[in-house]
Amino acid sequence: MLGLAFRLARPLLNALDPERAHELTLRALEAGVHPRAGGHDPVLAVNLWGLAFSNPLGTAAGFDKDARVPDAVLAMGLGFAEVGTLTPRPQAGNPRPRVFRLHHDRALINRLGFNNGGHEAAHARLARRPRRGIVGINVGANRDTADRAQDYVAGIRRFQDVADYFTVNISSPNTPGLRDLQAPAALDDLLARVAAARDEAVAAGKPRRPIVVKLAPDIAEADLADVAGVLVGRGVDGVAIGNTTLSRAGLKESALAREAGGLSGRPLFHRSTAMLARLFRLTGGSIPLIGIGGVDSPATAIAKIEAGATLLQLYTGLVFEGPGLVGRIKRELARYARDRRLASIADAAGRRAAEWAGRPLEP
Repeated sequence: MLGLAFRLARPLLNALDPERAHELTLRALEAGVHPRAGGHDPVLAVNLWGLAFSNPLGTAAGFDKDARVPDAVLAMGLGFAEVGTLTPRPQAGNPRPRVFRLHHDRALINRLGFNNGGHEAAHARLARRPRRGIVGINVGANRDTADRAQDYVAGIRRFQDVADYFTVNISSPNTPGLRDLQAPAALDDLLARVAAARDEAVAAGKPRRPIVVKLAPDIAEADLADVAGVLVGRGVDGVAIGNTTLSRAGLKESALAREAGGLSGRPLFHRSTAMLARLFRLTGGSIPLIGIGGVDSPATAIAKIEAGATLLQLYTGLVFEGPGLVGRIKRELARYARDRRLASIADAAGRRAAEWAGRPLEP
């Protein structure tokens, strides 16, 4: 029934501008028009950062920029929802059109530019919801902010009471200069200030919230070891690999490939997975990794975990495969874990990291 509904709705959604189609999806979720999952297979449970994830699948930032539908996402059977990217002040983002579907490549190009309603509107929504399920807050910086690190500090402070974890997003290609924060010295300064803001909250009696850093899959390989050293040295709780890529290698839809912005979806899978494995090896598996990029099937989900991911995030895969993708991945992950007699699917993280780390970034 779920698959049939998606197949019937797909022609309508594909006929619309991608942003308009996404807005209709969010409105449907807000109205409660979405599948509802049953129980969770215990072999998929992941215990991480003191949080009990029912399964390792979550939504990536960008799906729910303004924290409108985290509970609908959780009800669909995902193990967690990540909202944002949220900036202190509202901003409109870049001019439209700014999202493009590459159907033959099963990919999207976006140059949205952190369009969102700002901290206060999102906080009000999150403060009203019952605290059940795991919701992460992805924080960013306003485009015109002089001290961008301070915007991340503001995000940590504002959402401390409603976040289960934070993601510090310094990897979007659509805010000029943002990726400069991934340079080792800038990253070290940013993480020191973010950690200090969290320590202030803990000293005031608030819970310690995990901090994840979201990196781009386009980091120069020559810089990766230094970046890994900063991440380990600053004791980050997790790393998400990765955001969209500026690479256009191997795309079939050459006309749309010329559009500016970050590429997501199937063409990103190899690069992001190889980069994930490199970071897993550089950190000795000491930092839990969130695998993002091209997860659109059970096989890609398994590969991402074997390369080093403990958790996974979906977005573009849902656009092309529909909500039934969640159930298909969960069933195959459970079968994979049981066939190998694993206590948890998390025990598979990094089983093939050496192999993936040795692969070139472009297939």
